[in-house]
Amino acid sequence: MKKFVKLFIITALFVMAISSCKNEPEVDKTNPFFSEFNTPYNIPPFERIMARHYIPAFEKGMTEGRIEIEKIINNKEEPTFSNTIEALDKTGELLTTVSQVFYGQANANTSDSLQSIEVDISPKLSAYNDEIRLNPDLFRKVKYVYDNQAKYNLDSEQKYILENLYKGFVRNGANLNKQDQDTLKKINQELSVLTVKYSQNVLDETNNIRFRVDSNGLSGLPESVMSAAAEVAKAEGSEGLFVFTTQRPSIFPFLTYSDIRELRQKLYSAYITRCNNGNEFDNNKLLSDIVRLRAERAKVLGYKTHSHTVLEPRMAKVPENVYSLLNNLWEKAVPVAKNELKEMQRIIDKEGGNFKLEPSDWWYYAEKLRKQKYNLNDAELRPYFKLENVREGVFTCANKLFGIVFNPLTDCPLPHPDAQAFEVKDADGSHIGVLYMDFFPRDSKRQGAWCITYRTHHILDGKTITPIATTVFNFTPESGDAPSLLSLEEVSTLFHEFGHALDAMFNRNTYNQTFVAWDFVELPSQLMEHWATEPEMLNIYARHYQTGEVIPASLVRKIRNSGYFNQGFDNVEILAASMLDMAYHTLEAPAVVDIQKFETEYLTKIGLIPEIISRYRSTYFTHIMDGYDSGYYSYTWAAVLDNDAFEAFKEKGIFDKTTAESYRTNILAKNGIMDPIEMYVNFRGREPVIEPLLKNKGLMPN
Repeated sequence: MKKFVKLFIITALFVMAISSCKNEPEVDKTNPFFSEFNTPYNIPPFERIMARHYIPAFEKGMTEGRIEIEKIINNKEEPTFSNTIEALDKTGELLTTVSQVFYGQANANTSDSLQSIEVDISPKLSAYNDEIRLNPDLFRKVKYVYDNQAKYNLDSEQKYILENLYKGFVRNGANLNKQDQDTLKKINQELSVLTVKYSQNVLDETNNIRFRVDSNGLSGLPESVMSAAAEVAKAEGSEGLFVFTTQRPSIFPFLTYSDIRELRQKLYSAYITRCNNGNEFDNNKLLSDIVRLRAERAKVLGYKTHSHTVLEPRMAKVPENVYSLLNNLWEKAVPVAKNELKEMQRIIDKEGGNFKLEPSDWWYYAEKLRKQKYNLNDAELRPYFKLENVREGVFTCANKLFGIVFNPLTDCPLPHPDAQAFEVKDADGSHIGVLYMDFFPRDSKRQGAWCITYRTHHILDGKTITPIATTVFNFTPESGDAPSLLSLEEVSTLFHEFGHALDAMFNRNTYNQTFVAWDFVELPSQLMEHWATEPEMLNIYARHYQTGEVIPASLVRKIRNSGYFNQGFDNVEILAASMLDMAYHTLEAPAVVDIQKFETEYLTKIGLIPEIISRYRSTYFTHIMDGYDSGYYSYTWAAVLDNDAFEAFKEKGIFDKTTAESYRTNILAKNGIMDPIEMYVNFRGREPVIEPLLKNKGLMPN
């Protein structure tokens, strides 16, 4: 079964504020953030929140936070877990809420106003966070609790929170002298602006690329692809033409089916040179500065490299462990990719093509090879993957595993009019949370797919606060008379992000603060992908959108038989990006790099074959702006876990309720409040092994 990595964003601001304070100046009563939401399940009233409301809410949240931090610091009692750690955790209602809403909207429904606010507020939030993390009086109290924790009779969750909170203070500069702290603050503020601008450039450049062709440029394209391109053309006023973009639902079907090689080359070139064109969206200088500043920050903090800084709290711990995994898989994947290349070159030669395969040719000839070897093509599968059927399929899967149900909500605020809302209920009928699903591309939404929370599960003054999560996609939209018909990749993506949503729904942490190991975070999502192509699952949800016919057994066999197909390419593509990310972030200060020169030389050095381009090139590698810096390897690290974990289900049946309950209680319920390897062993009965990953990716040694 193929794996597809998508973007999962966690807005992880270290915010400490209070929800009320005495003698406040009068505030704008019309600002939705300054009063109770009075909505079903206390959902943010998205339709009433305007761009002008954000800055006042951010500023008020920070003002309240400063007052509350002073209250904790000025408490004359002996520092305890209750009056220090829990006090910190109870702060932040306003600033946390506005941050979660703002960044959710800035990614999925942005505008010129929101982009301007993001640039303006990022350095202010960075400075505010540094005020807290570098406050010597606050740290002194946290350290006292940490040093004296034995006398507080803490439970396991409290110990885990305290350990990670204390080490987080240290890792963010609490032990530095004032001069170094001032340097650190300056670097953090610069980085906060640069990373925002980088991501905005990628969105703007992607939206600016329009590839227009007439009917002569449609050779080989399925009707659904042509209809979608005609819809885009109509929307922009280019009727009579067909418009393709560098959004995944547009570019990759074109690369897969277009018979016109020159057009494939032109569109692919536009895709891989985004933000590398010397225009106002060029990211070379921005990334060079980001790499340099991250290395400088690591040095100030006393670490060898940026990777050493960020990996310390993760499962990998040090860069050497990351490279050990990536190099191991790289050595196995490259020969497989070279064999795939040879097979495709034979097709070119047999057809009389007088050329060598280039990167822009890969999808086209891979599709021919798949049809030749397995008599299977994407167009044959799409009619069985109507979006609504796949959505109901993943709901059914969760119901069979955990007993939960998803009921549509029709009278609640939506983060965007296109979004759908569902109440999630447990097997006993009790409310678990609210799930949003937002499926289609638009200019205000960035590329990829992700899951974030507008509210996380926690306990406040004895009351359970339930989660609100949203899954966001960029799927093939409906066109003409045809509904949205997903590719197999998009089906896997829906299962993937839904796995993140289950993680949010089932988490049972007591406190706002959780500490999820970043290289463990993709386990719940990637594990969920396994069900997508299981025959038992396909028979439930894969039905022809016109006839209602269940997907034929012959097609299911083809899907299963082609499970190892193109795995050399898939693995090399993602591993190259993971290793490029590590290469930038294991540079020691002063890390002054020419981005294009560095990328070319590094990928050549590791032996990336010229027919494959890294999944993300440097100038549009948005993952490393959004938390995956020195962390893109996490998808591969988690793949070891998810492949091994799914074996536990297969051993007893893929819908075995005992195994599902163990997974829910030992991993999903405790993610972020327990050491990840301890959680995994509690579920699996042992530590993970790599053999299932090698087998499922077609990399098992002979």
